[in-house]
Amino acid sequence: MGIRLDEVNRRIIHALMADARDTSAPMIADEVGVSPATIRNRIHQLEDAGVIRGYHANIDFERADGRLTNLFMCNAPVAERERLARQVRVIPGVVNVRELMTGRRNLHVLAVGEDTGDLRHVAREIAKLGIDIEDEDLVQSEHFQTYRPFGPDDDSPTALSDFISLSGGAEVLEVTIPEGAPITGLTLEEAGRKGILDDELLVVAIERDDAVLTPRGGTTIQSDDLLTILSRGEVAADTLEVFETSSGTD
Repeated sequence: MGIRLDEVNRRIIHALMADARDTSAPMIADEVGVSPATIRNRIHQLEDAGVIRGYHANIDFERADGRLTNLFMCNAPVAERERLARQVRVIPGVVNVRELMTGRRNLHVLAVGEDTGDLRHVAREIAKLGIDIEDEDLVQSEHFQTYRPFGPDDDSPTALSDFISLSGGAEVLEVTIPEGAPITGLTLEEAGRKGILDDELLVVAIERDDAVLTPRGGTTIQSDDLLTILSRGEVAADTLEVFETSSGTD
């Protein structure tokens, strides 16, 4: 099952891509503006949906006993590519298999060995499966980088976490509630009665820690809450001020 990537999910992925080992839920929560429990819950959701498929160490095998890393660029029949990729993965020495959509060189196999003899053994095992090795080369180094579009936009900080336009002019927003926002500490009924919450806005869900709450009139808004809001029309910029620390209200 897929999962929609809102701003919170994108920031989680960006942080984990930068350093999954030393990045904790509280660190991400502090940057995103939600609670650590919400971050942990979102990570579990991303894992269950298969978006986050695992956490892997980036190994320099040359520094590890001077081992060699070789990239085999192979051709596999398109109809059998997926099956052959699974079989290649179990060959001793293979550490990564990448399937490509192109017709040629559609299977990239990364293998590690103590010497060229180990790599030749891997090549023979690949050939036994009926896969044609078109080219190969020793890998000197490999570098990884975070996906910048999922990172923070430091030039335009906002409480808005996500935004979707619906047919008929309606909009769905996700906003995080910082400490000190005008709506913090008020029930939804109080916020509406005082005119703090626009009549055109309907809070349809509140994500708090690891729970998703069904909002009611007596539900109190707390800092770090992640609100899903339905607007019957286009949301004006000043409408969001009640969700931001910088704004005041009488």
